Amino acid sequence: MKSLESLDFDNDRALIRVDFNVPMSEGKVADDFRIQAALPSIKHCIDHGASVVLMSHLGRPGGVPSEDLSLMPVGETLCDHLEMSIKFSHDCVSDDAIDVSHELQAGEVHLLENLRFHTGETKNDHDFASRLAQHGTCFINDAFGTSHRAHASNVGVTDFLKNCTPGFLMSEEFKFLHSAVIRPKRPFTIVLGGTKIGTKLPLVTRFIREADNVFIGGGMAFTFLKMAGHKIGKSIYDDSLLQTAKQIVEMSKSLNCEFHLPSDIVVTEDISSGQDSAVRKVSEIDNNEIGVDIGPETIDQFCETINGSNTVIWNGPMGIFETKAYSGGTKAVAEALAQMTGRGGLSIIGGGDSASAVRELNLWSEMTHISTGGGASLELLAGRELPAMKALGMV
Repeated sequence: MKSLESLDFDNDRALIRVDFNVPMSEGKVADDFRIQAALPSIKHCIDHGASVVLMSHLGRPGGVPSEDLSLMPVGETLCDHLEMSIKFSHDCVSDDAIDVSHELQAGEVHLLENLRFHTGETKNDHDFASRLAQHGTCFINDAFGTSHRAHASNVGVTDFLKNCTPGFLMSEEFKFLHSAVIRPKRPFTIVLGGTKIGTKLPLVTRFIREADNVFIGGGMAFTFLKMAGHKIGKSIYDDSLLQTAKQIVEMSKSLNCEFHLPSDIVVTEDISSGQDSAVRKVSEIDNNEIGVDIGPETIDQFCETINGSNTVIWNGPMGIFETKAYSGGTKAVAEALAQMTGRGGLSIIGGGDSASAVRELNLWSEMTHISTGGGASLELLAGRELPAMKALGMV
């Protein structure tokens, strides 16, 4: 596998797949984390004499152009970070757009419009990929957040360009997320939360074989609690996964892994009220109550183990952290991770809502690594082969 440093950019056009799928608000970029994460690769190409063509998607337009999902506002934010003007094309595969790329001078940057304005992107269409490839003389993939998808811009284009390599961000994500699970500094602890239990069960299955401790919080805990015979009131759970949850718990008993569920829960009778009603033991939740956060006893247990660990991977909040009254567990876990990192431990935040929580709590700089990918992080941590990484020869 080639590296970005090994490429000789002698009058080359570096076609870079970036992940500029960023939150927008009133036509402006609301969070530029992913843009900043792509800057090292972009600047490296510029500094070494290449011209740069950037391509990305934004949202899910379904193959239909939409002004609300245009990358033009993203380009404006990128200009601010690069402190230079860039070129922009309103159709990523038009003849005019390709001509603009071919006429670029060394050091110039060209941003293409939203890839998903064309159905060929998500279908990994051969002809669409061929058109995209005409923008560059080499290909760099720095969009880790889409690496679990086989699309034209991250897999298809590699059939048409000889020099294909991961960018700095892609390499860093692979290093932390792949290597941390294979060779963790122990004790090794996993903290999983959020509501998407269906996508996270493969993680649980793998980690009870690899980790010393696995903690389950957030909405996904209630499927396990329901399986264990606890009354969970109106809390969310997935009835179709109860048997799988049972198998996971049984498997953990035969392995050298401590598997932990919440012992107490913050509950409310009305989530929209923004107020908690009580803290309940998991055996005492009333039929009209909804679990919204882990309780103080559980927080103490989770945080004590985190503080005694040397590697912690965290994916998913412990409650509805967007509401202040339901954010205590998520905040406590983030603060414990920061303390653990401060004394030399390794903390890895698996993207998505966990990353958002760390950012809102101003603990961003306190973590070892914060992933730019949600679903891609989960897939890689679960040991699955990611199509975009395979196309680059990384796996």
